[in-house]
Amino acid sequence: MNNRILALAAVFALAACGTAAEEPRAAASGAPAKLTVWIMDGSVTQELLKKFETEYEAAHKGVDLDIQIQAWDGIGERVTAALASTDAPDVIEVGNTQVAQYSASGGVTDLTAKVAELKGEDWLPGLAQPGNIDGKQYGIPWYAANRVVVYNKDLFAEAGIKEPPKTRDEWLEITAKLNKGGNQGIYLTGQTWYALAGFVWDEGGDLAVPEGGKWKGALDTPQALAGMAFYKRLQALGKGPKDADEANPPQHEVFAQGKVAQIIAVPGIAARVLEVDETLKGKMGFFPIPGKTAGKPGAVFTGGSDLIIPAAAKRQEQAYEVVKALTGQQFQTELAKAMAFVPNRTSLAGVLSGDEGTAAMAVGAANGRATPNTPNWAAVEATSVIKQYMTAVLTGGDPATEAKKVSEAITTTLNSGS
Repeated sequence: MNNRILALAAVFALAACGTAAEEPRAAASGAPAKLTVWIMDGSVTQELLKKFETEYEAAHKGVDLDIQIQAWDGIGERVTAALASTDAPDVIEVGNTQVAQYSASGGVTDLTAKVAELKGEDWLPGLAQPGNIDGKQYGIPWYAANRVVVYNKDLFAEAGIKEPPKTRDEWLEITAKLNKGGNQGIYLTGQTWYALAGFVWDEGGDLAVPEGGKWKGALDTPQALAGMAFYKRLQALGKGPKDADEANPPQHEVFAQGKVAQIIAVPGIAARVLEVDETLKGKMGFFPIPGKTAGKPGAVFTGGSDLIIPAAAKRQEQAYEVVKALTGQQFQTELAKAMAFVPNRTSLAGVLSGDEGTAAMAVGAANGRATPNTPNWAAVEATSVIKQYMTAVLTGGDPATEAKKVSEAITTTLNSGS
């Protein structure tokens, strides 16, 4: 992501929201309250946003919604500048793992008192957890997306496999059957660390844990090592490079060659596959990443977005009502159907049942997790230490030794500046 000059971002943020002097004039004239909402590009169709705006303003006569689409490029600087201003937007969509970074500035409103009213007990954990910092809810879950197993139906049929696996053991068994005759049972690169995270979580481990007011890398625990051991067994049932991630080469291009039985990806990758070979249309299936038992899918990293209200927003209650509407059942259902996203509530997973890929994604989302909830986690990802650890183990390094080294590196990075 290209960075922009902070000063220019601040000017942009202030210009987008209007000036503080405009508020008294609007109030004095009896004009509707103008609420500015920042929505990220690609999150919602223009048609659905317009429908929401029209219906919301009809139901709230004193409100004029100004929905502004923001590009992801440079958004961190723009949001940071807006939160530090005296005239911030009223509602901002942010990536779920960005909430910790923004809330650390003190510029985000604490919405803990609203959790019950917003049906917080039903939220997807992978969206709710990143929005909760030190027991306070700053980010309100909006929508999610997570990885599933995308498979080649023809290769499954050729191997006599009639239905997808329900457990990890079954997954290994059928993948071994598929890994014959020049076909790869699975194409899994050595550095697909989001998949590793899910296996670690399934074992009861984590990437890092809070300890004594600081953070400690945790990939050297027995649970995390068990997750890595499973990853190694699964990865060996294909020809994925041990020293690269899923983008090198792009795994959809490898899958499109027709010799790979399975990949781990978001369902939307199917469209990329068809760009390479349209004859695979109708030949791709989807199932949730299997868990250790049939009754619970495997843990997955939940990507997606939360909504926040800047502390500097002048109309806090009215901003909350917008958040309430955007995260409510009606809009969540419409958003899921329009964008093939997973709704923010587990009880709404059924709205995706008509599409195999998104339905599989919704099942997995119920066991979704997020990366450690600290502003410094982005720095860990930037160092690629987890990827390097995985490659070291997959190429013969001692797992315990390598795990100790990466855990120490994570600890150092997470506590830098503390």
